[in-house]
Amino acid sequence: MDNIQMVDLKTQYQKIKEEIDDAIKEVILNSSFINGPSVKKFTSELEKYLDIEHVIPCGNGTDALQVALMALDLNPGDEIITSTFTFIATAEVISLLKLQPIFVDVDSKNFNLIPSEIEKVIGPKTKAIIPVHLYGQCAPMEKIMTIAQKHNLFIIEDTAQALGSNYLFSDGSIKKAGTIGDIGTTSFFPSKNLGCYGDGGAIFTKNSKLAEKIRMICNHGSKQKYSHEIIGINSRLDSIQAAILRIKLRKLNSYSFLRHESASLYSSQLKDINWIETPFEEHYSQHVYHQYTIKVLNGKRDGLKAHLSSLNIPTTVYYPKSLHKQPAFKKSKSGSFPNSNNLESKVLSLPMHTELNKETILHIVNSIKSFK
Repeated sequence: MDNIQMVDLKTQYQKIKEEIDDAIKEVILNSSFINGPSVKKFTSELEKYLDIEHVIPCGNGTDALQVALMALDLNPGDEIITSTFTFIATAEVISLLKLQPIFVDVDSKNFNLIPSEIEKVIGPKTKAIIPVHLYGQCAPMEKIMTIAQKHNLFIIEDTAQALGSNYLFSDGSIKKAGTIGDIGTTSFFPSKNLGCYGDGGAIFTKNSKLAEKIRMICNHGSKQKYSHEIIGINSRLDSIQAAILRIKLRKLNSYSFLRHESASLYSSQLKDINWIETPFEEHYSQHVYHQYTIKVLNGKRDGLKAHLSSLNIPTTVYYPKSLHKQPAFKKSKSGSFPNSNNLESKVLSLPMHTELNKETILHIVNSIKSFK
């Protein structure tokens, strides 16, 4: 079988080509390339989808995290707790702002922050927690929120990999990932579940004062042109990307369904392989499978990866080196991270996207089973 993709954006585009092309053409014809009508409409539609009062689009997911932190009036040396097992952007922006990242280990089953480990590292300088909803499943937000309220801490949700996921609270209420804490952030990088055709991001909040400040920060610290009340940055979602995202937002729920269907087929076919652990789904979180990540046991991960590569089946390791081991964070406070250290040599992400079909998944599974 030829041309298996980790993420098949080309085929996805071909299915929505007419809608996408018309949307792009409309922006070109009206020539409102920055903050045009499509940006305003997308903002309103995403607010409705998330059921949250304020969405502020920005340039990318990293900017979203940075702006969120900038809005909290923190001081150099203040400590921000986050996961060590994630992409660097989450901790990178903490350091860029002269804040101190405090890394916490993750649960070996769901890959997200362990609440009890968060409590262990809270100190007088702790100001916020950034839970990362990794691979498409929410962190245990109800417990994390309880900790944050107890210690008067801000919560910034990194929702770059889980936009569209629902979180079920113990009282039966449901909220979308990114709308639970004080601020939520996301990325619209092309490979995301809701991705544009370039860079893009957004910030969410239900707090009107925070929303006003976030908008100012994204616009050079300005509410009114040439009047700059605070130091900000230049970060905005362009109109063409917003027009594309409007089309794809309407399909996000169906995309999530397709991803879950593919994940279910993978898991049902892989469950009897005793050296593979399939993804674990928590009862409180809808898994939207940004990645389908297995754990390969008994030291077989790298061999399996090479075997699949020889058969032209792509795989990726997210993430081969936890943040506490990265040279960029060698001066950060260090602790014990047994789960993250262990996961580095076991995790392997298989192809996952909306265009996967049964034949392709079965071919991948059979190729895995052929590895000795």
